Amino acid sequence: MFCTFTGMKFLYNLAIFLTSILLPIVAIFSKKLKLFVEGRKQTFSKIETLKNKKVIWFHAASLGEFEQARPIIEQLKNKGKSYKIVVTFFSPSGYEIRKDYPLADVVCYLPLDTKKNAKRFINKVNPKLAVFIKYEFWPNLLNELKNKEIPTILVSGILREKQLFFKSYGGFMRKSLNAFHHFFVQDVNSEKLLNSINFKNVTVAGDSRFDRVSKILKQDNHLDFISAFKDNKYTIVAGSTWQEDEELLVHYINNKASENEKFIIAPHTIKSDSIEALQKAINKKSILYSDVISSSVDKFLELKETQVFIIDTIGILTKIYAAADLAYVGGGLKTGLHNILEPATFGIPVMIGYKYEKFKEAVDLVNIGGCISIKNQQEFTENLEHLKNDANFRKLTGTINKKYIADNLGATKLIMNYINNHLTMLGKTHSSTQKNK
Repeated sequence: MFCTFTGMKFLYNLAIFLTSILLPIVAIFSKKLKLFVEGRKQTFSKIETLKNKKVIWFHAASLGEFEQARPIIEQLKNKGKSYKIVVTFFSPSGYEIRKDYPLADVVCYLPLDTKKNAKRFINKVNPKLAVFIKYEFWPNLLNELKNKEIPTILVSGILREKQLFFKSYGGFMRKSLNAFHHFFVQDVNSEKLLNSINFKNVTVAGDSRFDRVSKILKQDNHLDFISAFKDNKYTIVAGSTWQEDEELLVHYINNKASENEKFIIAPHTIKSDSIEALQKAINKKSILYSDVISSSVDKFLELKETQVFIIDTIGILTKIYAAADLAYVGGGLKTGLHNILEPATFGIPVMIGYKYEKFKEAVDLVNIGGCISIKNQQEFTENLEHLKNDANFRKLTGTINKKYIADNLGATKLIMNYINNHLTMLGKTHSSTQKNK
């Protein structure tokens, strides 16, 4: 057993070391990896500003996980806590979109998980509380948090039997879980898995994203140019689409769509060559968001006569969903389904691809009928036509989604009760220390 533990530890650290050597080379040929490498060069200079500050550190893999942290950060700021908020990302797709998040004092990349980086990062940030989101487990960082006795929690955690923690040879990874003072998990299965390896400090709290998306309905979601385009017609919004999703959409638009159907497509990738290829593939009248905002008011009049609106920008998809009669969410034909809770909160039907088993909310909604999964062009077309032609079915499906959101609120409250109790104890300890001095 010792050999297995030592061997896994050696292999992990070797893999991280080799990654640090190879990444700068590979990044020459990849724009995304270049962001990954170059962004990490700024991490330690950014956290220098935290010296002698009281810090709460949140770590998210990417944008979706950040949305799970967001309601907790907002609660901390709303309560006037005097802590600096640090947010780290692993992926450029999260960092690049949220690097200017106003409620965080520092937003930066997580350094690669070498022992040296872990010690340096934790020493400089020195958080009073570390919050990891969903399934981010970095052994060297976690071990350093454990060594320094820094309270650490997992939020909206989701665990699966296939993970290394639950394998006979996964001792190295299992040990890193000792860093967590508490696990707030999404489901009972995750609780049972943690219990099976003797972790009892677990609460089934659900997913904090439900609390986040429920607030969307309270904000102003009106966009003049979207209303002008919709023109009170039946509108399908396709969000965070990849090429595989867009091929299905284009085929339907070109061959099956009626004149009274409108389509808003917000691609995941908004590089100019990808957007240009998408627009060229569509043989119905289309327009780009960038053309609308850079032109005169006449473009808004033209929107009414346009059937396809391509959103070549980021940051407005949530508000666009408010205008949808049906949402198609991309990524489920590729490797990672995007956020289906945002359209679901508006009480509209949601369609996705078939690769959704890693997303609890998608599994739940497919099972109860609020979300429709498709595998191919035929299923895509048949379901779009069914939803378009059967208003009662469309309403029922959307109602299922809206109720599902309402039934799953409350994770943030449970987590905040724990955090507030922890911060209160810290405050008492600090006051006691000051008096003794």
